[in-house]
Amino acid sequence: MITSYDERRTLQQAAALEGPLAAVEVGLHALSMALHRQDAPAVERMAAELHTALATAVDHFGRAARSGGVPPSLRRRLALAGGQVAAQREALARATASLDRAIDVLLPRLPAQPALYSAGGNTSRSMGQGGSLLA
Repeated sequence: MITSYDERRTLQQAAALEGPLAAVEVGLHALSMALHRQDAPAVERMAAELHTALATAVDHFGRAARSGGVPPSLRRRLALAGGQVAAQREALARATASLDRAIDVLLPRLPAQPALYSAGGNTSRSMGQGGSLLA
């Protein structure tokens, strides 16, 4: 079966995009598993690897879009991966906020230092100490 030049080019682009997209999908899964295990070093490592994979995929997809387009199936997979990144970011933000609230309950903040100057312009040190600069 003979295919047209455009069909061959589309197949070649799809093949070239498959690797970077698969790396993003694998990275998302690995990050999800590290988050589930609460393995902080692995989360850090997987997040860095996912960041690199995302940058590579965006570069490849950008070039493909400029030179003829991205097959709809790959475009959907990339959009799905982007949604998963957003969901993981949201879950991490909620967990961080929850942890911050727990820390605030367990370790209350120190009371604020007294103001350097009172409303009348006197320093807080000189108020009520009875000292005078006049001799």
